[in-house]
Amino acid sequence: MMAACMLAVAPAQAQFGSILRNVTTPSPAPTSSDSDNGGCPKGKKGSGAGRAIIGGVLDSAIGSAASKAGVYSYVPIAEVSGTLTNAIACKLDPKEQVQAAAATEQVTRGGDVGETASWTSTTRENVSGSSTVASKNQLADGTSCMNVTDVVIVEGEETRVSKKMCRGPGQSRYVLAA
Repeated sequence: MMAACMLAVAPAQAQFGSILRNVTTPSPAPTSSDSDNGGCPKGKKGSGAGRAIIGGVLDSAIGSAASKAGVYSYVPIAEVSGTLTNAIACKLDPKEQVQAAAATEQVTRGGDVGETASWTSTTRENVSGSSTVASKNQLADGTSCMNVTDVVIVEGEETRVSKKMCRGPGQSRYVLAA
């Protein structure tokens, strides 16, 4: 009970400081020194469990206000972690991450080489993207894989990332391959 009272009277920064520090305005395009962090600014990439917790808190507490103000988190939301690469997700707000993931899922369902699904942000102007199936192959164990190219354009700056998506025998959807 005493701990709950202490949280109630402590300033918001003291209670949520580490979470709030993960929300920032977009930084310049990644440099070569950032490339070892999946294209995201250093210190902005978290664990899967941490992303789920922080993503939920951010989305419910400040997500909509942050996106309206043009501020967003570089932490990919948990719902897209098996579909989007960090290099793409870190450039998008949570709603845009969902749109980008939906485009990838759409093209992997169809699976035809050359198939493209495009999207336009519902939260920010001048943000759009697409996913295109570049190639397909089947592994000896029956796993079906495809190379998908994601393109994201934010304020005229294009980011293009190729990723390998695979679906094992008996699995219903394609996920990022390690």
